[in-house]
Amino acid sequence: MYDVKKFKYFTVSSIAFGTWRIGGGYWYASHDRDNEWVSAIKRAIELGITLIDTAEMYGNGHAEELVGQAIKSFDREQLFIVSKVWPSRADYDNVLKSANNSSKRLGTYIDLYLLHAPSRVPICQTMKAFEKLVDDGIIRFFGLSNFDVKGIENARQCLSKYELVAIQNHYSLLYRKDEESVLGYAERNGLMYMAYTPLENGILSKNEFLANIGRKYNKTATQVALNWYISHNNLVPIVKASKINHVEENAGVMGWRLSEEDWKAIDTHFRERNYLLDKFISTLKSMRPWK
Repeated sequence: MYDVKKFKYFTVSSIAFGTWRIGGGYWYASHDRDNEWVSAIKRAIELGITLIDTAEMYGNGHAEELVGQAIKSFDREQLFIVSKVWPSRADYDNVLKSANNSSKRLGTYIDLYLLHAPSRVPICQTMKAFEKLVDDGIIRFFGLSNFDVKGIENARQCLSKYELVAIQNHYSLLYRKDEESVLGYAERNGLMYMAYTPLENGILSKNEFLANIGRKYNKTATQVALNWYISHNNLVPIVKASKINHVEENAGVMGWRLSEEDWKAIDTHFRERNYLLDKFISTLKSMRPWK
């Protein structure tokens, strides 16, 4: 690996390859770009992005199939595969069924299995199923996505055999709500915090403030933003790319770090200038499906 984050039970690449909108979208599959998508995943792994995030909902399982196809030529022990179960399937029996189906599509075990979002199903049912999946060797670890601290605590109280090891939430320089609670909680408790939508669908890639700082390092605005994230001790940003040049740009975030001065300048700039935008994005988030 070129650049890694070490946690209590595992070591992963400092950024993750995301597969939302690869292989289709919200519970529907698309096969028209399969070769392109598989090539992108392979290139990411070659460049040291060995943490791959997917879900049963992405492409109605087709994203998992594409990941499974892409990883066949690599050393499985060097990879860390994340998948998720949808909240409507969070009851004990359906969790077991979903995980087994995801594992079959991937062609391998799942390193980290997440509940995609809070569910009406009592959380202890889901946690009991997760522990059973670890015992059965279908998954190695488990965690939660789109949860607040109270929800995480409730889940942890259900556990009798294993620990919850990760939380995946929306976080970016433009959406910093989790700094109020979840991000600090995760670090204090040794949880990996996976940040989805860290570039806000390309908004930060076009940010001139980040681009100006990037010129000092011969890096792009995208690379500066991602490097700002990986400078957090326990934070791993999830970045999706379907084109090889974008994969290579994302991989260029690894192997270096922003100076403390520049990191603080970025922190202050976005904290002071994006309060209203942060609230706007929060509103939009409440109106769309979880990633």
